[in-house]
Amino acid sequence: MQKITKAVIPAAGLGTRFLPATKALPKEMLPIVDIPNIQYIVEEAVKAGIKDILIIISGAKETIEDHFDVNAELEMRLRASGKDEQADQIRAIADMANIVYIRQKEPKGLGHAVLSAKPFVGNEPFAVLLGDDLITDDIKPAIGELIEAYEETNGGTILGCKRVPQNLLKKYGVVKPVGESNSTMFQVNDMVEKPKDPSLAPSDVAVLGRYVLPGSIFHYLENTKPGVGGEIQLTDAIKASMETNPCYAKVFTGTRYDIGDKFGYVKAIIDYALKRDDIGEQVKSYIKELANQD
Repeated sequence: MQKITKAVIPAAGLGTRFLPATKALPKEMLPIVDIPNIQYIVEEAVKAGIKDILIIISGAKETIEDHFDVNAELEMRLRASGKDEQADQIRAIADMANIVYIRQKEPKGLGHAVLSAKPFVGNEPFAVLLGDDLITDDIKPAIGELIEAYEETNGGTILGCKRVPQNLLKKYGVVKPVGESNSTMFQVNDMVEKPKDPSLAPSDVAVLGRYVLPGSIFHYLENTKPGVGGEIQLTDAIKASMETNPCYAKVFTGTRYDIGDKFGYVKAIIDYALKRDDIGEQVKSYIKELANQD
């Protein structure tokens, strides 16, 4: 069984829900306080032992490349001003991993974006981390838990999941378990994409932005016809692959934030700010002050 050393981060979306901010700034560069959200995604992969990362971008997203590149002039100016700690922080971003980029030339869906990673991945198993899903790693990185599950199942497809309230199931792909779904990992044999009637959902376990996939998924993606919205859906390819490759849901432990949603993004900023040593107490005091005004 091959060890997973590669990750793919699709970051080609237009970010229309965050206009006008995303007119010139990629949504992946929107900060959680002072760290771009995509840096948290890359750090999650690195903490899980990933060495090579492909970020799939579209036009006008050069700032993502710039962020993970060396900025020698900025480092020099910081050190000349005695700000060595900040200079070291900037250098560490560039040294985190071997990061490469490829353009998704047309917005043909997540499946199409992942398919474009084939030259980078080859036939190896790999991790996929969606940028709209920010997951805390107080215990361990979510993608690391999926990689462990991949090893436990001897190479099964692994879906990163959470249990979701019934009224929210319509927003996600929901897994259908083989037998019981009470544990933190179980085999699945189907997925229902965004069930309109939540009462008909096959479980309360939704797929939330993390995957470990075998290299064979590219064969299924190449043969997947456009589905919902006229796009090539990764879900459809995974469902087709279940015929030959067992698929498992792994309920990860971290807290997940939907930072593609405005309220989810604000929640992430507040929660991450509260955990910080430099401003956490100030933020907590301000929240209490606001609560006392009601």
